[in-house]
Parts: sequence; structure tokens; C-alpha cells
Amino acid sequence: MDFSKKRFYTIAHRGASAYYPENTMSAFKAAVDMNADMIELDVLLSKDNIPVVFHDERLDMKTNGSGLVCDYTLSDLKKLDAGSWFDAKFKNERIPTLREVLEFSRNRILVNIEIKPEVVTGKEESGIVELVLDIVEELDMEEVVLISSFDYRVLERLSKRENTIKSALLYEQVQSHGREPSRLAKDYKIDAFNCSRQQLTDNWVSQLNINKIPFFIYTINDEHTMKSLIQVGAKGIFTDKPDVLNKVVGEVIKKAV
Repeated sequence: MDFSKKRFYTIAHRGASAYYPENTMSAFKAAVDMNADMIELDVLLSKDNIPVVFHDERLDMKTNGSGLVCDYTLSDLKKLDAGSWFDAKFKNERIPTLREVLEFSRNRILVNIEIKPEVVTGKEESGIVELVLDIVEELDMEEVVLISSFDYRVLERLSKRENTIKSALLYEQVQSHGREPSRLAKDYKIDAFNCSRQQLTDNWVSQLNINKIPFFIYTINDEHTMKSLIQVGAKGIFTDKPDVLNKVVGEVIKKAV
């Protein structure tokens, strides 16, 4: 993934999740239709070690199931309704696998895979990093995927495996031990830095821009904040409303010309 190819990236957070149930094929298809540059998704492991696209470690809030994702086999997860919690018209929307989403995304849209902290699996070494990389490489999608995580152990393991896949650190204060973005970028050999609007300081903006470290901000849905972040140099924004962000991007760039 060559970040120099575009001035700015509209990233559909869990798909077009303001309008469709998050992390579902409907949400990802809508993001493509809205001309987002990238979709962001979350990956956890099923009981039988299949990377599935789901955010919460528990199923209770976003499906008609209960308990931990990692306690269900893929076959059992596929029986759950992952759409009715959002709206009855999405009844029987299923939890997709990472492979299914990547196969759909191939030649359509870039993908940011967020690997969830491994502590939720109850295992120190679940193997999720290697399983995700295997699928990306098998589908020959190394150049169109960005892998990110709040779990810095994930980034350490990514850096040890020889590949061309880009990585981004999702800033987490405790693990950072006071280190600023430029230091974290060197320590974990990352290609981009992700954080919230609340965490982003003027000093960080200056530091990131001076060191030419692309930075992406989550999760922004109001137009005023979108505009201000584009103007200070954010390389991309995660949003539940990619259609709104694309409109704002067009307005800001038009003014700048």
C-alpha cells in the first residue's frame, strides 16, 4: 500500500456502519458503492481458529447469540443473525470470515485489518497474526492491505515476519510508556500512526508531519471535525459515513486549489 498515491483516504469504519450493521458484507458493499478508499474491519478467531470479522469479544450485543466469539466454531457462528440488532430488514445477515471479505474486496477497495488484542482469546499466542498473514498472502493482497492493532505484541510479530504488508499502530497509552509517535514508529517499524481526535495534539501533528509519518484519525462523523483534520494534514479519517466524508474532502480540496 503506497500512501503517496493519494492525498487523502476515506476509510469506512467497519464498513458504512452508520447505515448498515457493522462488519457485515452489506456494510462493506455499501462502502464500495459510496466510493470509500478503504474499509476497516476487525478480526477475531473462532474456536476452530478461523479469522472472522467481528468487533466485540462477546456476541451478545450484535447478534442473537451469547458468550465469547472464541467459544464458537465457524459453523456455529454462521448460524447467528448479525443484522437484526441494527434493523429488522437486515435479519439473517451473517458474520463474515476474513477470507470472504478479502475475496470481495480484491480489485475493489483497500482494506485495513484491525487485529483485536489477543488477551480476549484467553491465549498469549493464539497465532492470529500468522493466520491473517497467511490468508492475505494466499490471496496475493499484500499491496492493498494495512494491518493495525492496539496490541503492540501484534506489531512486534508483524515486524519479525518477512513481508511487504504495511502496518499501523493504534495508540494505546499504557503500552506506549510515554513514547511519542515518532519514537513508536521507529520502535515498532510501523508505516502509519492511528489515534483518536482526543489524543491528537498540536505537538503530535507537527511531529508526524515533520517526520512524514502518515496519520489516520478515528472515528469522525461530523463535517467540521473532518475539515479541520484534513487541513492539519491527516492522511485519512475513519468514519461511519463515508459518503459525508467524501463530500467534505471534495469541498476542502476544491478550496485549496
